[in-house]
Amino acid sequence: MIPHTILNPSGERLAFSFTAGEPDRRDIVVLGHGLTSDKDRPWSRALAQALERAGIASIRIAFSGNGESEGRFVDSTITKEVADLGSVLDAFEDWNVRYVGHSMGAAVGLVRAATDDRIRGLVSLAGVTHAAEFVRRMFGHLRHGEPMLDKPHCPYNPALESDLLAWDSFAHKATEIEVPWLIVHGTDDDVVPVQHSLDLHAAATDRSELVVLDGVDHSFGADGLEQMIAVVGPWLGASA
Repeated sequence: MIPHTILNPSGERLAFSFTAGEPDRRDIVVLGHGLTSDKDRPWSRALAQALERAGIASIRIAFSGNGESEGRFVDSTITKEVADLGSVLDAFEDWNVRYVGHSMGAAVGLVRAATDDRIRGLVSLAGVTHAAEFVRRMFGHLRHGEPMLDKPHCPYNPALESDLLAWDSFAHKATEIEVPWLIVHGTDDDVVPVQHSLDLHAAATDRSELVVLDGVDHSFGADGLEQMIAVVGPWLGASA
């Protein structure tokens, strides 16, 4: 049964969009977005459609404080989103769950999968590995309260800053992943440099598979979307 409502540990409702797969098939892919984003990004919609064609169900989630989910953006951190993802896993306890995360959402999946064996396959898209480097480079020029990425509803705030600085880097989590793991990154990413994924893959030793897409940007725009789906779709099908 598909849940009508998913509440995080703070009692906040998480918005989601469910796409069905083949009847009676208990495979589902959870799609998690990045910082200042939501569940309806082009990459997640397109990937959900590709999975539907392959008979695989998916659920696109909006982390608390983002999109149509309850909560405040100023309380939204990686640590809180890891807990949000746990609530989604609770709602699909008897399913074979794989997780696909983009950007900061990839870091959320990495942290959760390192300690939660309910995630049976992991895909990291243009993922943030070096959290402190990322926040300093992208937002170090902002004062608290100023909009992030020109989005007034996403003010730069102490909670996010301190959480990212405290995590510093997620590379050490790579050795804790024991499930099939695909890392995908574009060479033209000017938000999260491809070096983040190169370093993560190196830290993972033989635990991950790395695919670098030449000329592809952070959002998998233009033909980058087709390239990403051509890699991720079959991989998810094979790992089901």
